[in-house]
Amino acid sequence: MAAWWERRHALGRLPYWLLTRAIWLLTPCAGLFILNGALMGWTAAYEVLLGITSPAAADPQWAAWLLSVAGWAAMPALIGGAAGYVISAQIQSHQNRDIDEVVAQLINRSRSSSDEEEDGM
Repeated sequence: MAAWWERRHALGRLPYWLLTRAIWLLTPCAGLFILNGALMGWTAAYEVLLGITSPAAADPQWAAWLLSVAGWAAMPALIGGAAGYVISAQIQSHQNRDIDEVVAQLINRSRSSSDEEEDGM
């Protein structure tokens, strides 16, 4: 287990973030969902988490309110963080291209579009 934990730096950015940062937010949210699922049913817990059902209409309310706050505050933060890492990976993959490669591709596109215009006339 210790050797696996030491190799976590070899992971990609998103898995590394999930294991080192997001786990501290994801674990309590999952615990609240499991608690509410056991107390009031899985469908009701899901609906409270997403805000479909008001926590005031659920029983027990104390657990439903905690789950509702987690659904409104923590879940968007987790989803936004994961989306940010995915988007930054896509941007970085495009930035790593050599400038000569980009220029050559633009020239080829320019030539092919001018050839199509000449053929169309």
